[in-house]
Amino acid sequence: MTALPEDSWLRSIRPQPSRVTPEEYEELPEEIARAIEIVDGYVVYCEAPTPDHQSAGRRLANLLERYARDAMSRGHECLTVNNDVDLRLRDVPLLNRRPDVVMYRCLDRERGEKLRAQHALLVVEIVSPGSETQDTTDKLGEYAKAGIPHYWIVRLDQIGVSTIERYRLDLASMLYKHVGTLMKEADPAPAITNPLPLTIDWADLQF
Repeated sequence: MTALPEDSWLRSIRPQPSRVTPEEYEELPEEIARAIEIVDGYVVYCEAPTPDHQSAGRRLANLLERYARDAMSRGHECLTVNNDVDLRLRDVPLLNRRPDVVMYRCLDRERGEKLRAQHALLVVEIVSPGSETQDTTDKLGEYAKAGIPHYWIVRLDQIGVSTIERYRLDLASMLYKHVGTLMKEADPAPAITNPLPLTIDWADLQF
């Protein structure tokens, strides 16, 4: 077996001394918090998103926000759509994710209410080359167990969003059931009813 070079970064790896607590996480500066997620109290570093990844997330958020505002104008409860924000799934051991896009019930700003799983209606993760297992397996189970009603897994091609895999929570099993995959080639503008009535205009989701 070949020995590691003396200057290899692997030689500097040390075990995390203890699990991160909610109180410790709240004290982190934003520039650190947005670069990590916490899974079962352990720090997981997030891969820096590519420009295409960021563009896709922004366009998806814009589309969802447009339909959320339309629903609100017709009497739906207050909704907010955001990119890359802290979503607390569990306090002990701490489980904190930063979805690419999340639609959630408006928070009470005066009370400083934090975004938690019970506020979220839809979470969207955009698959990157290094996030396949996390997005399709780990987070699929975590978001379901936390009770988030809808989860979308989004894939990209060279010009924008190409597919949207849609999952809906089955309350009896607390597992997600696949309810369909929207494909850009199959239908130019598919319409869906959950979590809100909306139409996917693929042109709006191009880079």
